[in-house]
This record gives sequence, structure tokens and C-alpha cells, in this order.
Amino acid sequence: MGNIGIGGDNPIRVQSMTTTDTNDVEACVEQSIRIISRGGEIVRLTAQGVREAESLRLVRAELTRRGFATPLVADIHFNARVADVAAQYVEKVRINPGNYVDPARTFKHLEYTDEEYAAELLRIEERLKPFIDICRKHHTAVRIGVNHGSLSDRIMSRYGDTPAGIVESCMEFLRIFRKEQFDDVVISIKASNTVVMVDSVRLLVETMDKEDMHYPLHLGVTEAGEGEDGRVKSAVGIGALLTEGIGDTIRVSLSEEPEDEIPVAKALVDLIPVCSFLRSMAENDVSGTADMKKTLESGEYCHIKDDKICLNIDATTWEELQLKAAMACGALLIDGKAHDLQITVCNTQLADSDKLQQLSDGILQAARIKFTKTEYISCPGCGRTLYNLRETIARIKAATSHLVGLKIGIMGCIVNGPGEMADADYGYVGAGRGKISLYKKKECVAKNIPEEEAVDRLLELINSEEAKK
Repeated sequence: MGNIGIGGDNPIRVQSMTTTDTNDVEACVEQSIRIISRGGEIVRLTAQGVREAESLRLVRAELTRRGFATPLVADIHFNARVADVAAQYVEKVRINPGNYVDPARTFKHLEYTDEEYAAELLRIEERLKPFIDICRKHHTAVRIGVNHGSLSDRIMSRYGDTPAGIVESCMEFLRIFRKEQFDDVVISIKASNTVVMVDSVRLLVETMDKEDMHYPLHLGVTEAGEGEDGRVKSAVGIGALLTEGIGDTIRVSLSEEPEDEIPVAKALVDLIPVCSFLRSMAENDVSGTADMKKTLESGEYCHIKDDKICLNIDATTWEELQLKAAMACGALLIDGKAHDLQITVCNTQLADSDKLQQLSDGILQAARIKFTKTEYISCPGCGRTLYNLRETIARIKAATSHLVGLKIGIMGCIVNGPGEMADADYGYVGAGRGKISLYKKKECVAKNIPEEEAVDRLLELINSEEAKK
């Protein structure tokens, strides 16, 4: 893809996504350069309409003029025509099977005969063919990007809200690409729930193997959040798969500046050898590689005793400790090998018992083992986000952090908003410029609230509903 290779013997590539208005070409260029300067190897930009897709041509041209050949990816939802346009200008186009041809998710149960279902697949195939021809002509790669939060009603009705449905949503498209002999494809399956994400990707790999398909995989925990929570959640989910040798590109989706995602992603890649060893140590499969011997000499260990992971970590910074602990334990916890965690450290400067306990609790919560604090499902934002995401997250957190076990979704737009609300107790979703919709689980309970009133209205909703319990 462009000037870099993905998959096979190529390095694991790290990427991020701009949060600027795609029609603001200068802002997109400047933010892309910031991402690239931190080590980002792929930059994704949203294109919600044809105008934004045309703007990508200008962004690509200006970056090239300034000497940057980093591949650009157009992120497309709801409008297949936009994908056709964007494919002429960028190195890769991401399409979402949940809304490329199927209408936006409404949570309605639909009944299909086998013949009717086959007709729907034929409709998808007929719409994909022109897009594939454009991509072939322009040497444009495609990412089939499935999101748990935006599965179609058609998939949900036949397969339920399951990893099997998530995987089939991907495979329907992938089979069409293979039929058309177009192989410049990358696959991603994302969810805000780490267990769903890991289980679905594992099932996808198994399913592709059975059908003799071998395509690069992009990994990410979507709407991971910010700060320690966002880093831990990403390391648990992405790390579980990386330590199994799964993954060719990664993105850490933090509700922070996009360039700040890159060092975290690069750190996860760098930690693969030691975290794979610590995981294998707990699973009693220790071998004598140089990386493993070095780990043993440092004093690090990972054992399971009485349903508890006992983890001793060597780290020089708190962020390294966060990532290493979460990545080493992610698969062990998700797979039910243990249900408790005790973290100690080699570096006495990091030996703060309260912070270590909070980190342990955060990892257990990220792995869906035990909830000890409020859970925030917050997206990183993109060009679709029409309100101040980080300021809003801070206000909501300040007012709700005492609500242990409650899950609150804070979403920039409707792409994954309603779907992820199904996993949250309450949701705050951008509905338009300066307008917010509020959700109770997957039900929209208030639409188009002025942004300046929306946080207070959300808190009123939460307080009212929680008082009834």
C-alpha cells in the first residue's frame, strides 16, 4: 500500500486518525504531519460526503508537495458513492460492512427467507463491483472494517449480537473481493468490549484459515477512552492478540490528541517479546530464547496461584508499567485462566501500593472480570465530531466517577454511537452541529439537545434512573 508493505514479513505498522474537519485542508495536513512526526506510518481521515472525499485529493497533494508520502486512508460510512470518489485520491479506503449498503442500524428484527437473504448478498455484490474496479484502476487498497457498534440489522437478525455475526459481516464482503480476484485488502474487527474484540478476531482468523484466506489484520479496541483507562483497555485487547502472533497494523484509539496515540502503539509493538514470554510463563510454556533469558535475569515473572495472577514487572516509567502489565495479562484474564491480579514491581520508585492496586483493578475491569469504577466508552473523535469531545468527557467524568460499575458512552457521532450504547447504561452521542442525543442503553430518550445543556441533561437522566433502583 503506497510506499509501505503490510502483512507477511513486514513490520507491524502503527497508525492514527485525524480529528480535524476534512474540508479544512491545512488543518488536516498539519495534524497529519504531527502524527507522522511521532512515528505514524498510516493516517486515516473521515470522508462523510463527496465534498470531503474531494478534499482528500487536496490533502494528499499538499502532503506530497511537502515531501510526505505516508499513505492516507479514507474512512467511509453510509454512502458507497463517497468510497468511489475517495478511492481515486488516497492509498486505501476503509468501508464498513454494517452500513456500506445496508441501512443504518435501528435494532429492528428482520425476517428473511434463505432466498431473500441471498438476494441481499447479491445486492451488496453488485454495489461492490464498481468500487472494486475503481480501486483496481487506481491501485487503491481496501480495508474491510467491521465495528461491533455498527452491525447491520440484517446481520443482527440472523446471527444475533455474537462474534459469529461480527465475523460473518466481514466474510460476506471478503468472499466478494476474492471472487473478483482483488486481494489488496486489510481486515479489521473492532469493539469497545475487549472480550468481544478478542473472541471475534480469533474466530475470524480461524474462519479465514478454513476458507484458505490470508489477509493482513488491523487491530484496535475502539472507543477505549483516555488516560490510564484507555491505555490499559487497549493493551489488554490488542496485547492479547499480539502475543499470539496476530496483527499486522494497530491503532490505539484514545480520546486524546491523535499524535499521542502513536507512542503508545509503538510501545505495544516493542513489548511483544517480553509480554509473550510473561504470558507463556504463566501458561507453563517457557523456552530458552535470548529475550526470555533476559526477562528472567531482570527479575520479572508471571505465575498463576489460587486463581490469581502474580505479576512482577520491571519498568522505568508508569506508562511502561501500565502497558506491560495489561498486555502480559490480557489473554490470561480474557480466557478465564485467573480472576484476580496482584502486581509488584522491580523498580522501587514505582512501588506505590495504592496506584498498583488501582492498576490491577483497571486491568481486571478492562478484561471484564470485575468492575470497581465507572466505565467510560469514549471515542477518540474524528472529522465527524461536532462538539468539544475532551472537554465533555472531563465534565461527565467529574460528575459520575463515583458511580461504580456504571457504563457511560460518550460518542462523537452516530456511526457507532447507537450500537455501543447497547453495551453502555447511558450514552451521549453527537447528533449534528451543536446537537446531542441521549441514550438509555440502545434507546434514544432525548434528541437534538443543545450542546450547552446536554451534559446537565445526561446527569439528570442518570440521577433519575438510578434513583429508581
